[in-house]
Amino acid sequence: MPTLRIATPADLPAIVAIYNQAIASRTATADTVQFMVEARRGWFDAHAPDSYPIYVCEADNQVVGYMSLSPYRDRLALARTAKVSYYVDYACHGKGIGSALMQDAITECPRLGKKVLVAILLEWNIPSIKLLEKFGFARWGFLPEVAEFSGGLCGHLYYGRKI
Repeated sequence: MPTLRIATPADLPAIVAIYNQAIASRTATADTVQFMVEARRGWFDAHAPDSYPIYVCEADNQVVGYMSLSPYRDRLALARTAKVSYYVDYACHGKGIGSALMQDAITECPRLGKKVLVAILLEWNIPSIKLLEKFGFARWGFLPEVAEFSGGLCGHLYYGRKI
């Protein structure tokens, strides 16, 4: 049975490996160059468990997915809004891990003082669109053709949900 918990520094290599799968897929992030663990340490350290946590889903003592809440635009007036990002090991897609992480993050929002969640995703990321809509997110915006992958253009979708 998978368990959800706050990420620890020891989880960073697994988090980076999962994110690198998303980079390689070219469907789930606009990053195009894979990361080394050390390059993500600052990102990890910027996520405090009491304000902008990173959650991991663990199964059989392995991290199989993660979700982070991050500041949205780092402006004081936007402190009650968080950007949600989530990634699941490709070998574990379709097993409810993304749903479990999303439910946990939504449940934790009142404790964290978050009243709005925003997700920014590539327009061709249909699984993420379905997950967001399942949890009551709605399309709040669209930036056409802002991302380029090997000559192909893709838009950015903004989804949001009030808590």
